[in-house]
Amino acid sequence: MFNCTREDQMLGRLIADFIVPEERKNAFINLSLMRQGTSLGPRYFHGLKPDGSIFSAEVNSDFIRDIDQQPTKIVYVIRDITKRKQVVEEKAKLQAKLEQIEKLESVGRLAGGVAHDFNNMLGVILGHTNLAMLQTDQSHPVYGHFSKIQQAAQRSAALTQQLLAFARRQAITPQVANINSMITNTLDMLRPLIGQNIEMIWSPGAEPQSVMFDHSQFEQLLVNLCVNARDAITGKGRIGIVTQRLTLGEDYYASNGFLVPGDYVVLTISDNGCGMDKKILSKIFEPFYTTKGVGRGTGLGLATVYGIVKQNNGFINVFSEPGQGTTFKIYLPHHSNSEIAKDGESPTCAFEKTGETILVVEDEGPLLDLDTAMLEGLGYKVLAAGTPTEALHLAKQYGETIDLLMTDVLMPEMNGRQLQQRIQKTNPGLRCLFMSGYTADVISHHGVLDKDVHFIQKPFTLKDMTMKLRETLDEKRQNKG
Repeated sequence: MFNCTREDQMLGRLIADFIVPEERKNAFINLSLMRQGTSLGPRYFHGLKPDGSIFSAEVNSDFIRDIDQQPTKIVYVIRDITKRKQVVEEKAKLQAKLEQIEKLESVGRLAGGVAHDFNNMLGVILGHTNLAMLQTDQSHPVYGHFSKIQQAAQRSAALTQQLLAFARRQAITPQVANINSMITNTLDMLRPLIGQNIEMIWSPGAEPQSVMFDHSQFEQLLVNLCVNARDAITGKGRIGIVTQRLTLGEDYYASNGFLVPGDYVVLTISDNGCGMDKKILSKIFEPFYTTKGVGRGTGLGLATVYGIVKQNNGFINVFSEPGQGTTFKIYLPHHSNSEIAKDGESPTCAFEKTGETILVVEDEGPLLDLDTAMLEGLGYKVLAAGTPTEALHLAKQYGETIDLLMTDVLMPEMNGRQLQQRIQKTNPGLRCLFMSGYTADVISHHGVLDKDVHFIQKPFTLKDMTMKLRETLDEKRQNKG
């Protein structure tokens, strides 16, 4: 109950006096019905305390009856339910957030599955186009058609990469880095994209701002958020980028319910654009949802941002009002500066094709044929297997050294990691290059590749394959040396 400490604060006053003036008319109607003997149950108003402060009030009534059970008096009880209402509202907000996260998770699983299958088809298109272009003189009229097919397939592959980012199935290699340095290095590329009419204000935090993040993913995240901010601004405007250190305690965790207490680096990107209403805000991270006109966006930008943040153990909050601009706050766990990797720690050596033997395992027939043709074109001796069982048989029967196993990750019978372990028992020096439309937990932890893993993302071009083979086989030669 609300607290009235003196008798004179209550005596001679009407029950409606304890209700804010603008709600008294409605209160009089309800109280009149109560006096007539109509039981209405609890009624809710904004209460007015004797000191003038406002509270959330629950009004209950009951009757004092005579011996014939006729009502003779009415008793009103006013309770201050402000704290109770706040708890209920906070619980509703957390429930809405949880439902949104679960919805995005479901969409993410669907998007990841679609991207996986689509990548296999794109791999066949890109690979055969590459081979056809190698066998066609650039002056031939058909070469231009091959080039257009290649460009379209590469754009489609970029879209699937955005879907995989949303679904958190991209292969990433995060390193501890200073977030201020990564932003500064990206600004030169950002400014031409944003345009001269929009001022970019960069305010780096003074404290150490080290996070564990994949460099290419961070660039993708920053570009997507800034381009989204640009599109929300008509004419002149500004985009602000701010970093700061923040320690979140148990009290913040209790009210938020999603972030673990600890040290965070907070990246804030704000604009003074058109802003968004609540209906739009509830959908902005859904893939293919966009408020832009036809041809002005795929609807994958913010979905990609959401996936990248979640994959890097972060959390994202959005604040926006129509006409008041938008602010994105991204919370990333802070890491020690001493963990920052130095450039040049992984030396490379020149690649020479020496006719190594490669066992390639792919359960998609068209892709197996394509990979075999590409590898043989690069001068390798190829053992091709359509199933893990067939691969084990070939490895057992082959009398010479197998230098590299190139295998799909997800296959019937067993996965790529299990196949690698089986074959390495009789080929201890065997290197392995995994390939997949998306990373799986058998070679990664939530998309973060294990340190000893070599991985190539489907779909890949002949150039991609050449570079990955060089990287993997060169490492074998260095270890021998």
